[in-house]
Amino acid sequence: MDSLGLLQGSSYGRSSLAKNQAEGDCVESGGDEKQTLVVVGGGAAGVYGAIWAKTACKHLKVVVLERGHFLSKVKISGGGRCNVTTGLFVEPLVKYSGRGVLLFKFWFQPLSQQYPRGHKELRGSYFREHGPLETAAWFHEHGVPLKTEEDGRMFPVTDDSGTVVECLLNKARRIGVSLKSNALVKDIVPLNGRFDVHFKNKNEPFSEKLQADFALLATGSSPQGYKLAKELGHDLVSPAPSLFTFKVADSKLGELAGVSFEHVSVDLEILCWNKRSVNLRQDGPLLVTHWGLSGPAVLRLSAWAARDLLKVDYKGTLWVDFAPKFSLDEVKKLLVKQKTLSPRRKLDSGAPLVLQLVKRFWQYLIHRQDLNEEAVWYELSNRQLGDLAGLLKRCSFQISGKGEFKDEFVTAGGVPLDEVNLKTMESKKCSNLYLAGELLNVDGITGGFNFQNAWTSGYLSGSAIAKKATSRSL
Repeated sequence: MDSLGLLQGSSYGRSSLAKNQAEGDCVESGGDEKQTLVVVGGGAAGVYGAIWAKTACKHLKVVVLERGHFLSKVKISGGGRCNVTTGLFVEPLVKYSGRGVLLFKFWFQPLSQQYPRGHKELRGSYFREHGPLETAAWFHEHGVPLKTEEDGRMFPVTDDSGTVVECLLNKARRIGVSLKSNALVKDIVPLNGRFDVHFKNKNEPFSEKLQADFALLATGSSPQGYKLAKELGHDLVSPAPSLFTFKVADSKLGELAGVSFEHVSVDLEILCWNKRSVNLRQDGPLLVTHWGLSGPAVLRLSAWAARDLLKVDYKGTLWVDFAPKFSLDEVKKLLVKQKTLSPRRKLDSGAPLVLQLVKRFWQYLIHRQDLNEEAVWYELSNRQLGDLAGLLKRCSFQISGKGEFKDEFVTAGGVPLDEVNLKTMESKKCSNLYLAGELLNVDGITGGFNFQNAWTSGYLSGSAIAKKATSRSL
């Protein structure tokens, strides 16, 4: 997909706001910094929200407090490449009007369906305000063009997450956002529509206080962030891991670490405490690891089943179809054909080429079927071939626990979405308090969707704060 072509055709790409941002200018001009926004959390949502607030309202003082290093998750994501967003967001539809005139229409895919927590609440205008198209345009206009890979993930053309980090931090500094690292926020005290924000530098013995007209909480899955949100009147959905790998207690499988499959179909079966059976399915790449199974197909399943798996201590059965392009009957015929064409060939020398299975994995399947590795094809009965075909189409693995997908680790849970105005990200519990990013009970599957939620919620909150601050100064 040529993302640049799409960006040039978008309304965002033609907007004067985008032009002003590309030149490093602010939309609001004149005036001193008379109001203050304190952003708690220097991740993707917090920094992006700070940039949008300061860009749209020059007289707004913006301070970002981060307890560690800014954009640390952006830095390590995607194996150091940073999956910025998803390219699976727009498809040009062509139709003819009654007079034979070509009409082009952009149809936005339901991004909300990629969020196990949030797929109902985010299906309205949320991503239409600032979705992947606008995100890609923003980074392109700020010197970080993105490329779309075959699976739809979008990365910087540099394949270096550092360019994304530098772009955001340089932009923030250039427009006057104050960035304070090693700043641990102890509490936020509401006071007549404003806030006293108490924080402590990790390297200093004393605490400091900032008075803020607006506060933006973008603390990710930090326990401190949950504590602050709760003290400010919000409920919390208890956090649970999402996007993780599956541990499988199979030493023979562990010997195949590194073996990958381009496309499989996986079914997850969980028997819950109340005897209710949960069944979920995903398609996609699969990777064998030293401890079990990983890859996009597994990670997506882990996201959708995050809470059910937590309840059963991460136990379940994974059924894998290693030949999804073929029916069971077709696989049987392929094996029978192999027996006919190569009757004296050793069984363990490899599977039929059309199945695209590496030799080591084929030998693993032979071992699972208790077949003689030294046997030749003509020695196998049709029943044995049928059983082998059945294993290829429905191979079971007992999940014994979870691993961590460290680069993209995401948490399900946080502030319920019904406690936030999703058009502005302002809290319904506390005036002038805004929330963004993973602090909310939103999490997406792997593929750039979690970062996109950060960009969208950061944009909505920052823009809304800027608008309110501007209206106050008139």
